[in-house]
Amino acid sequence: MIITLTANPSTDHTVALDATLERGAVLRAVSSASQAGGKGVNITRAAVAAGVASLAVVPAPEDDPFVLELQAAGLACRPVGPAGRPRSNITITEPDGTTTKLNMPGPTASPELLDGLAEAVVGHARAARWVVLAGSLPPGAPAGWYAELVSRLRPLAPVAVDTSDAPLLALVDRLADAAPSLLKPNAEELASVTGADQEELAADPSAAAKAAQILVGAGVGACLVTLGGSGACLVTADGAWHATPPPTTVVSTVGAGDSSLFGYLLADTRGLPAPDRLRLAVAYGSAAAGLPGTTIPNPAQIRPDLVSIRDLGLTIGAR
Repeated sequence: MIITLTANPSTDHTVALDATLERGAVLRAVSSASQAGGKGVNITRAAVAAGVASLAVVPAPEDDPFVLELQAAGLACRPVGPAGRPRSNITITEPDGTTTKLNMPGPTASPELLDGLAEAVVGHARAARWVVLAGSLPPGAPAGWYAELVSRLRPLAPVAVDTSDAPLLALVDRLADAAPSLLKPNAEELASVTGADQEELAADPSAAAKAAQILVGAGVGACLVTLGGSGACLVTADGAWHATPPPTTVVSTVGAGDSSLFGYLLADTRGLPAPDRLRLAVAYGSAAAGLPGTTIPNPAQIRPDLVSIRDLGLTIGAR
């Protein structure tokens, strides 16, 4: 069972253009779609598609259209209230795969709602193979809320975290007692918590791995660093690896990182070693990038055999 928490879910509206986005112009869309989403919800969608049991914990009224859509799609959902209606996000995709996102802040979360979300996740954690805390925090949530929740969850189940900005900084500040089993930053997020140069990390997997070593050395179990078209690298206490993705015609990058995270979790539930966990993560992320909007790939669309793995020859003791 994979438990996911999406503290700030959204209805994702995707608009596909037939030309380059031009500020101030009148543009024509070739298609549009809407889907109940958010990072944790996307991971639960991927799990359901792969036949893996998953429960999505979300702040929403039980009868909200967001919740009803998830249930109609076959997703096990645990709505927690009292909560406002989930926000709406807008994604604009261009023919070359360039993606522009407009993310709304979401409704303000009360202390009562945050307590309810925490209790729901903790209450299900003992039955979980993984607990995933994913996405931004809603207005009203303290920046350290994820860190506090990780400290409660660590004795119960492995915890994966995918977040950014203040919640990520607060988590890294508390690695002594709140280090997750898995952290999934991209190059920008990794740079923000290690002081490394973002452009160098994005262009050089070895540099990204060395920066991730800082986090693993501070207690993080594994660091999966997604690098867009450059693939991803994985750092654990035992080593570091880089994965090169298969040739992909990028349609939309929305949800690619979430799919990568699920690929890693799926490989872990199968007992695969670190290089193969990275291989499946990149295969899932690449497949997602080749699909429109926030479409989450299914197992038939995954090609791990086309992902190449390179041992970077790094260990925690060799910084």
